[in-house]
Amino acid sequence: MAIRTTDTAVSEIIEVDSSILLDPFIETASSLVDDVAAHALAPAAARLELIERYLSAHFYTLRDPRAVSEKADVVAQTVQSKVDLGFNTSHYGQMAMSLDPTGVLKNASKGKRAGGVTWLGNETDRGSTLEGTD
Repeated sequence: MAIRTTDTAVSEIIEVDSSILLDPFIETASSLVDDVAAHALAPAAARLELIERYLSAHFYTLRDPRAVSEKADVVAQTVQSKVDLGFNTSHYGQMAMSLDPTGVLKNASKGKRAGGVTWLGNETDRGSTLEGTD
């Protein structure tokens, strides 16, 4: 697993509680970005780092949701919440998906796994047809 981003870079896009370590969120994001990097249409390293940064922030919001409003006179806080699945639950997850040109994150967010087709036949099978014989 190649870690591409840093806690400093993640902290530049999301306010973090200094008592919460970012390492678990960065490691989770890095694991998913490895899948993006393995894709045939993988973006450049700089884009992969951005995707990992936004995914790290997304995973961080699961631990520390963003405040939408706060009141000081009566202690109250409303946190950002969206009823959805996958990376659509936060602005950061949505940004990470939009930065991924491969569609790997979009598919993962929908519960789909990356797949492909591999030809298991031999060269003579490849050219054959299903026509009847005389």
